[in-house]
Amino acid sequence: MKKMTAVLMACLLMLCAAGALAQPLLGGWTVADDTGVGEMEKELFDRAMEGLTGVCYEPIAYLGHQTVAGQNHCFLCKATVVYPDAVPTLALVYIYEALDGHAEILHIADLDIAALSVPALSADE
Repeated sequence: MKKMTAVLMACLLMLCAAGALAQPLLGGWTVADDTGVGEMEKELFDRAMEGLTGVCYEPIAYLGHQTVAGQNHCFLCKATVVYPDAVPTLALVYIYEALDGHAEILHIADLDIAALSVPALSADE
């Protein structure tokens, strides 16, 4: 009987632990299963970017969200300064979405993909 009770308690603990893992971690970031930018993500992005001038941000991928009093979202974007012959760069755009649906930019972090300087290989190598 004691073994049966111990086995049942172990199963109950495993079920409780599995249920806790399925819940979003408050304050922790959840990486998106699908990084595509769907209609809902695009609409959220557009609401937050409304009125922003000087740089055009185009969402390339939805990276994930963080549960707070509302939600923070992170997008990988192509950023192009609005002037002729501007060279596009990459940026992470963080957006806060309030519980009432209001969306605003939290932070924009430019990404420098050339940060790692690797010498070019010559044709002989």
